[in-house]
Amino acid sequence: MAFPGYAGYFWPGMIFISSLFCGGKLNADEPGKKIRKLKDIVIYEDARYYSAFPSVVRRPGGDFILAFRRAPNRQALGEKDYSHTDPNSYLVLVRSRDGVTWTREPELIYAHAFGGSQDPCLLQLRDKTLLCTSYGWALVRPESLPYLKKPYSRAGDFIFLGGYILRSENGGKTWKGPYYPPTIPSETVLSALGDPLPAYNRGALFETRTGKILWVVAGSDPGVPGKTSVHLIVSGDKGMSWQYFAPVASDDKASFNEASVYETPGGDIVAFLRTADMDDQACIARSKDGGRTFGPYQKMGFQGHPLNALQLPDRRVLLTYGYRHPPYGIRARILNPECTDFESAPEIILRDDGGSADLGYSWPVMIDKRHILVTYYFNRNNGTRHIAGTILELY
Repeated sequence: MAFPGYAGYFWPGMIFISSLFCGGKLNADEPGKKIRKLKDIVIYEDARYYSAFPSVVRRPGGDFILAFRRAPNRQALGEKDYSHTDPNSYLVLVRSRDGVTWTREPELIYAHAFGGSQDPCLLQLRDKTLLCTSYGWALVRPESLPYLKKPYSRAGDFIFLGGYILRSENGGKTWKGPYYPPTIPSETVLSALGDPLPAYNRGALFETRTGKILWVVAGSDPGVPGKTSVHLIVSGDKGMSWQYFAPVASDDKASFNEASVYETPGGDIVAFLRTADMDDQACIARSKDGGRTFGPYQKMGFQGHPLNALQLPDRRVLLTYGYRHPPYGIRARILNPECTDFESAPEIILRDDGGSADLGYSWPVMIDKRHILVTYYFNRNNGTRHIAGTILELY
C-alpha cells in the first residue's frame, strides 16, 4: 500500500491520505499499530543554494536540531548541472520547537579549512553531548596533481580528505574539533594532504545500552580502485577515541558504502547498507556477538538508499530511504523489533513526486509518542534542492 504525495494540515481538521498495517501480526484495534501520512513540509529552501544530506535529533527539552550541507547553486553561476562536491560546501543547522516550523537563517557548524564538507550526521548522547560526523573534499588544481602523494581518491577536480568528528556540549551553539577517527587497517588510500585517510561514512551512529558508540565506516578495498567495503569501529569514551572492531560487509564485485547501524532489543547489531554495482539493492548485515563478527550480508529484497532506522514506541523499527528510480521519492518500511522481516514488510510510499533522482538521504525522528518527522532533501521538477520533511502519525 502507498501514500501519494500530499500537502495537508497538521493538527485538528487534517485530511488523511491512507492508512495501513505495518510490521507483522498486529491487532487492528491496538492504538499506535497503524501509520498515516499527515503532510509534507519544506524545512529550508533557498534558490541560491544546493541544500542536501540532512540529519536531525530531538533535544531533551523537546526542541529539534537539523544539520545539513549547504553549497552554492552553481547553476545560478552558469554551470549546467548540480554537483555533490564544492569548495564552498559548509555544515549548517536550523532549529525547531515543534518539528514543523523551523528557523529561517541557518547557523554555521563548520567550514573546512581545506575544502568542502559533506553529510553532517548527528548523534545525541545520553549526557546531551552532540556529535557530528562529516568528511571533506579538497579542490586541487590540475597542475598540482603530480605533486600529491598516491594513491588518492579523486572526483573530478576534488581529492578526498577523509572523515572527521565535531562535538558540542551546549546544544549546538558552539562546536569543538575537528577530531579525526583512525584509519581502517585495510585502507590504502591517502588523504589530499598525503596523510593516512581518516575513517568516514554517511549514516546514523548508535549509542548502545552500555554507552558504547557504534559507527559503520567505509574503507577502500586494496588493489581495486574505487571499490569499498564497510567496517565497524567503536568508541568507549563518547567519541574521543575509536577502536577497530570488525569487517561488516564486503563482496568480490559490489561495493558497500553509506550505512546506518542499530542495536536491537535482543542485542543484535544490525547494519543497513547502501550498495554499488548491485542494482541498487538494499542490504543488511547482522552481528550476534556485540559487533565482534558479522554474518554474511543479505539482500533485503528492494531498492533504495541510504537507509536509516528509527525505533518506534512499541520497539518496531521505521526504516526510511530515498527511491532514485521513477517515480522518484521517499519510501519506508516498518520492521519488527529484531529487524528480521525486511523481505515481507510492506513498502510505504511517502512521496513519489520528486523531479529527478537527486533526492533522498532520509533521517527520521520522533516528534512525540504519536508523531514522526522524516527529513530528507528533495527537488520538484528538477529544481532547487532543498530540505523537506514528511509528518507521519501512529494511531
